[in-house]
Amino acid sequence: MAVGVAISSDGKQYAGKITWFVLLSTMVAASGGIIFGYDVGVSGGVSSMDPFLKRFFPGVYKKMKEDTETSNYCKFDSQLLTSFTSSLYIAGLISSFFAAPVTRDYGRRPSIIIGGLSYMVGAILAGSAVNIYMLIIGRVLLGVGLGFTNQSVPLYLSEMAPSKYRGAFNVAFQICVSIGYNSATLINYGTVRIAGGWGWRISVALAGIPAAVLAFGALFLPETPNSLIQKGDDHDKVKKLLQKIRGTNDVQDELDDLIEASYTSKAIKHPFRNLMQKKYRPQLVMSVLIPFFQQITGINVVSFYAPILFLTIGAGESASLLSATVTGIVSSMFTIITVLLVDKIGRRPLFHFGGVQMLLSQLLVGGIMAAKLGDHGSMNKPDALAVLILICIYMSGFGLSWGPLGWVVTSEIFPLEIRSAAQSIVVAVNLSMTFIIAQVFLVMLCHLKAAIFFFFAAWVLLMSVFVYFLLPETKGIPIERMEVIWREHFFWKRVIGNSQFPEDNKVEAA
Repeated sequence: MAVGVAISSDGKQYAGKITWFVLLSTMVAASGGIIFGYDVGVSGGVSSMDPFLKRFFPGVYKKMKEDTETSNYCKFDSQLLTSFTSSLYIAGLISSFFAAPVTRDYGRRPSIIIGGLSYMVGAILAGSAVNIYMLIIGRVLLGVGLGFTNQSVPLYLSEMAPSKYRGAFNVAFQICVSIGYNSATLINYGTVRIAGGWGWRISVALAGIPAAVLAFGALFLPETPNSLIQKGDDHDKVKKLLQKIRGTNDVQDELDDLIEASYTSKAIKHPFRNLMQKKYRPQLVMSVLIPFFQQITGINVVSFYAPILFLTIGAGESASLLSATVTGIVSSMFTIITVLLVDKIGRRPLFHFGGVQMLLSQLLVGGIMAAKLGDHGSMNKPDALAVLILICIYMSGFGLSWGPLGWVVTSEIFPLEIRSAAQSIVVAVNLSMTFIIAQVFLVMLCHLKAAIFFFFAAWVLLMSVFVYFLLPETKGIPIERMEVIWREHFFWKRVIGNSQFPEDNKVEAA
């Protein structure tokens, strides 16, 4: 049993049920995950297509096809190629800090609309690119879109969802990421067969479709009650919206907590500076380490570069794209299972189960590649099949744990007064880590070879220990009363000491 991490809820639950109104609203918002997943899937796919490489990265194409001296692990080692992938994420990192004040001051919905429109323009520009500069500028606009949507969509889902089903609603974001990824890999598998070598343009430009759906669909979304209260809207208007969202007239308790949280929020003039206070130290640590760990699992190695990895072990162009599709579908299936389990058994058990799967599968993949794949030649089919199966096991573990839960936990643990600032840190760390890994992975693959899987396995072990000891369970606790988990945790209660929370002031006044 975990040491000192059993947190008891204060027993407060708000009235309400899942309504069609909140379902449709969150479905539109969660589709923001599709554009994120689509980009991850399409980037790795087009990077393995011959016509794309010949046009923009001829040096990589020559090494892949003609150079018999270069190691299998080094054929794709090109800083220009990694810049194509990672430019999006550095743009997303920078834009996430601009997204925070927009989300806080103008609402979650405007931030979603800005993100969708930027991504749509970027997809059109990248799909019609005639040189590397046009391609990179398109990627930068895509990154701005991701910076805004990844900052606002998880907050929107958490604030609209009923507290006892909040985990399932937030997993919808990761399901949409999986839908986007799988769609991209299937489209890549089809477009690579188009004669004339322009199929990659379809793969890249089609990202504009889900972005348009998100941007124009968001025009019809309601703003969240939390955001309306924060902006100073009439309380009666917010109460009517809450009644519509929850499907009940009994919403006064939830409204009172929202108003109380809003008063605290408005007293904070500098949310980033406020986040550094001792009483918010647990949230600050989680806002940095959870997205850091999510990316250092090695998921982007598999997601971005799955086709390249399968090309490395000797699969053909079409076979490598098909293998990437299979692993994505497996991850999606287990993400759906998470929806059914996250609010029943909690977040922590899923982190544990998934961590074990990822750790063991990465160790075995590294062992097989070290033993069976040298610098030249390729694997035999049984060994390559074993690698594919183990990567599917790894993807299922990620789909069960760090994939969806990395977004779920970080979207539900922040008080309203620091929520936008903390979420922008989550997005910034997530995108900066994605950028770093995308930028250095091909170099690491060249130098570490199969040992790169042992590198990521060591991080999975470390993050599993972190969750076991330092991450409290958040299942069933209302989002505006989440401070209880830190005050009752064996470690964090010593870190925050006697810091005052809004709830303390309420009790003292009584």
